[in-house]
Amino acid sequence: MGRLFRNQGGYRGETVDVTAVLEGCAAAAASHGWEGEVVPVEGRPPLWIWRREGMGAAAGVARRRVYISAGIHGDEPAGVLAAQQLLAMDCWPAGVSVVLIPCLNPSGLQLNRRENPDGLDLNRDYRHLRSPEVRAHVGWLEGQGSFDVSFCLHEDWEAAGFYLYELNPHGLPSLAEPMLRAVEHVCPLDLSPVIEGRPASGGLIRPAVDPESRPEWPEAFWLVQHGKTRLSYTLESPSDYPLAMRVDALVAGVRAALEAWTSVGPAPVG
Repeated sequence: MGRLFRNQGGYRGETVDVTAVLEGCAAAAASHGWEGEVVPVEGRPPLWIWRREGMGAAAGVARRRVYISAGIHGDEPAGVLAAQQLLAMDCWPAGVSVVLIPCLNPSGLQLNRRENPDGLDLNRDYRHLRSPEVRAHVGWLEGQGSFDVSFCLHEDWEAAGFYLYELNPHGLPSLAEPMLRAVEHVCPLDLSPVIEGRPASGGLIRPAVDPESRPEWPEAFWLVQHGKTRLSYTLESPSDYPLAMRVDALVAGVRAALEAWTSVGPAPVG
């Protein structure tokens, strides 16, 4: 199925029952032996965080640590559904430990709006920490170790197709090509030379990582600037396509990246 051309001036697509999705995540995680953690958020629903310890790593070999988040924008339902699907599939390479946060902005999902109830875009708040959701998230992150790679699952209601942001300040082997190859089998890529005001090539954007170049920081930028990840990908699924296609694109991208990374990617940080 092709582009729907439904989104005019904002997201006009499908919505989800965030409570039901988070309950589905909890059921899937419990069935596969994941450990759950609840992080309180002042005046908001808590953050649910799921953790899976890597199995099958060779003796004396450090586990690779993966971070996945979704649902930071309340008008982007594909990310939370992709998180639920990844939990339900429970198909991870050997020796990989995963931390997964299925929804960073449950109040926004309930309202079907990008921002939180105070009108703050959480993915622009990781420098100034004005929102209770981001303060709680950052407080939790500060107590964690580093992750070898991170994936932030998003949508873009204006996009012509799927695209990626890559933050790779250490020049590590890129996972972008296998991700884009896998995604284009289920969803068109955005091949525009400029996406969101930034130069792009084949669906890939590599923005500057200079902290002073960004007056407002997204989640991925905070993770890199604070040494919580060495390699970060923000996956942008096109909201003007059917929801199932967008979910499949995000899942395909994450799975392809992990398959490629565990064979040729950077050595674990642990």
